[in-house]
Amino acid sequence: MYREFVTVLRREYLKWVRVPIWVASAFVVPVLYLVLFGQAFDLDRLFPAGASGSVYVSRALLGAPDYFSYFAVGMVAFVTLTASLYSGTGVLFDKQLGIHQRIVATPAPRSALFAGTLAFRAFSAAWPAFLAFGVALAFTGVPGLVGLSVRPSVSPLGVGEILLAEALLALMFTALFLSFGYVLDSNEAYFGITTLLNLPILFTSNALFPEATMPAWLQSVTAYNPASLAVNVMRENLFATRGYPYPPEVYLLGLLGWAAALVALALYLSARSLRVR
Repeated sequence: MYREFVTVLRREYLKWVRVPIWVASAFVVPVLYLVLFGQAFDLDRLFPAGASGSVYVSRALLGAPDYFSYFAVGMVAFVTLTASLYSGTGVLFDKQLGIHQRIVATPAPRSALFAGTLAFRAFSAAWPAFLAFGVALAFTGVPGLVGLSVRPSVSPLGVGEILLAEALLALMFTALFLSFGYVLDSNEAYFGITTLLNLPILFTSNALFPEATMPAWLQSVTAYNPASLAVNVMRENLFATRGYPYPPEVYLLGLLGWAAALVALALYLSARSLRVR
């Protein structure tokens, strides 16, 4: 199984590097969001000036020093979700070109075929998120731009929790959208479903907007959104922990539950497509 898994990984890698615009867009899009949306949409300016305004900002942003810092960490979830939307397109194109049928006809274990594709697609969804995080940190040294401000010291445990949260987020969303590529046969159906899911997942999370600005019913939904769980882990470790009802480990457990459920669902949905017919 290991040999087949590595072979699938290599195939996915070669498909990726042979389309430079794909790699370049994964680099440019997060930067554009940080430069345009992040710098232009500054919620801090909407709060009253003075000490009372600072207290309100601090409460609403749950310890983040400013809105851009709050937004930049949320961009990690946003970029991961956006990048994972296209996870199933490679399977769709393989079906249309007849390649998928030849791959399935090989004696390679079905689990290796799925796991190899999932592993590389999850990686390709995760690295732009870390890029966005690094660019936001670099903005602190650019005159005229607001940058990501974090507390002076983040523990090694905190760094590990941040990496694990991002890995789980990329894994679960990639598995979900990859399974749609196996189940569906038309591009229109695939993009229709992914587009339908994208905005509800994003806007029922606290990735871009503080929960304090949401109605009570939406706050209840936001608390269980996997994107919110991942972002909470990151923000609690990067900013002063204030206002969160649970420690990061509890949110990580929730993410593990989501990841297990979505990967299991993806395996179930893709099993039929991976059978020899």
